[in-house]
Amino acid sequence: MLAPARRRCAQGIASASLLTSESIPGFLLPAFQAPTALRTFATTSPCLSKIGSAPLSLPPEVTFRVIAPSARGKGARVQSMSTVHVKGPLGELSMEIPAYVNIDQDPSLVGPTLTVQDSSEAKQRAMWGTTRAYLQNLIIGVSEGHSAILSLNGVGYRASVENTATTVQPEYPGQQFVNLKVGYSHPVELGIPQGVKASTPQPTRLLLEGPEKEVVMQFAAKIRMWRKPEPYKGKGIFVNGETIKLKNKKIK
Repeated sequence: MLAPARRRCAQGIASASLLTSESIPGFLLPAFQAPTALRTFATTSPCLSKIGSAPLSLPPEVTFRVIAPSARGKGARVQSMSTVHVKGPLGELSMEIPAYVNIDQDPSLVGPTLTVQDSSEAKQRAMWGTTRAYLQNLIIGVSEGHSAILSLNGVGYRASVENTATTVQPEYPGQQFVNLKVGYSHPVELGIPQGVKASTPQPTRLLLEGPEKEVVMQFAAKIRMWRKPEPYKGKGIFVNGETIKLKNKKIK
């Protein structure tokens, strides 16, 4: 069905190539010539991320140790992964890193530096910067800690930290609970994960602190789910200076 159209197009291109500068004006001649090379929209060269090659910032009070995989895992289909242990004033954390990621702990360097076996492979190149970012979060967690500030915006919205709860059972001894009053007829009580500290500097402010960034931010997202920010009155639970663009009210 499309063969006649393709044939006519090919004939048109062939006839156009026979045209000379005598039969058409000179300013139209470049339009009938075959393109020499394809041009891209971008005029600048691609700039790759340098996060993976940046050395880790290691405070003096933090101990950074890499444990090689055991010989028992050799010969398996899945390669064994090394384990990184980070110990600081706020605790001790560990993380497994892929087998193709190497950590150079040369004392002459500014800090531990990560490299990969084949930087031309997309997966290794992607995990290069990701692994470095995770390790830096562990170092910050055991030295300074991570925090999340939740702001409760709404009439009567407030939060408090209680030692007991009536609707949920404690998961470990001494667990505390966050009690939210955000417009529901029933109490909203959430158990604080182990290793996370919660406090209320103000009735409408909730501060979460802990060494593991994923645990802190996941608990903050769990609290935010009870009152997501809405765009008409700006009410809801906001995390770490979160803002929302207000919409105009629908007037019939």
